[in-house]
Amino acid sequence: MVAQYIIGGLLLAIAVVLVAIILKQTGKEKGLSGTIAGGSDTYFGKSGGSTKDKLLFRLTVVLSILFVALSVVLTILVA
Repeated sequence: MVAQYIIGGLLLAIAVVLVAIILKQTGKEKGLSGTIAGGSDTYFGKSGGSTKDKLLFRLTVVLSILFVALSVVLTILVA
């Protein structure tokens, strides 16, 4: 019973962090203005921010897998 509340709290915390991380990521498409202007193939546009984007992407993947795993564990505990 206590484990269900702990896992539920963890799921809630992970969900909030996932939403924040996903909102912090930059979009991959530049839209019509990026097409007309030629996109951002400069040094800063191409590789300067890529380390931050890679970190956010990896963190999103890890937290998503953890979220799914905890959801399965919680389902097993409730059943």
